[in-house]
Amino acid sequence: MLGLPALAFVAGVFGIPVLLFLGKAFTDPSPGVQNFKLIASDTLYVRVLWNTVVVSGATTFFALLLGYPFAYTLANTSPRIRRLLIFVVLVPFWTSLLVRAFSWTVLLQPQGLINAMLVGIGFVHKPIELMFNRTGLLIGMVQMQLPFVVFPLYSVMTTIDPAYVRAASGLGASPVRSFWKIYFPLSMPGVLTGGLLVFVTSLGYFITPALLGGLRDFMIAQLIHDQVADIGIWGVPAALSILLLAGTFALFGLAKAAGVRTK
Repeated sequence: MLGLPALAFVAGVFGIPVLLFLGKAFTDPSPGVQNFKLIASDTLYVRVLWNTVVVSGATTFFALLLGYPFAYTLANTSPRIRRLLIFVVLVPFWTSLLVRAFSWTVLLQPQGLINAMLVGIGFVHKPIELMFNRTGLLIGMVQMQLPFVVFPLYSVMTTIDPAYVRAASGLGASPVRSFWKIYFPLSMPGVLTGGLLVFVTSLGYFITPALLGGLRDFMIAQLIHDQVADIGIWGVPAALSILLLAGTFALFGLAKAAGVRTK
């Protein structure tokens, strides 16, 4: 009973409007499933859907690649350094997504700090293109998604008993073999949970692709926004939203069937 007011509020200001919007997939411009047929037959929509999956998958891969050693350090360092590292992760997470995206535009532009450093140390002879392409998009998205990887990994790694790795070393296993045979399999729940969270949230990203991506990096959220705000089309964007929502539910369903924790 205590939760009913909050539930009613969410249903009124979020649930009902979303359902009304999704319903336009079957009613606008006329009743039927013609919007879904159009998406399946138009190469533009298929390409944008595929591009969204590819970008989200690449973001997940690089976020795990960077987040795993960071989470490992977080779980195995001293309490003082742990507090500092958690602060480093949380400060950007507390900052507005729009502010972080604009910050990357300042850093990645041809006259920005990153290009100035690369030219200054002689790594490149002239500024390189780091914006309005896949490189800039992935840099921005990975940085914003890192907390969703680090904290699930950290919560799992803190439960791994160090005695397992010491036992493997005592039986003659090298540190690398102990890691891959003992530690990494035990940390897989965190890897799967973090990867799932990053992939699902990346599917609906709008601000970062709009500011840092190029024309070849167009994602589904941008397409939905442009068709509704600029063209005034509701049916196809609603159908795209249903497909995106169905894909998200399918991923969570598969994760639940596989026993992956999503909390």
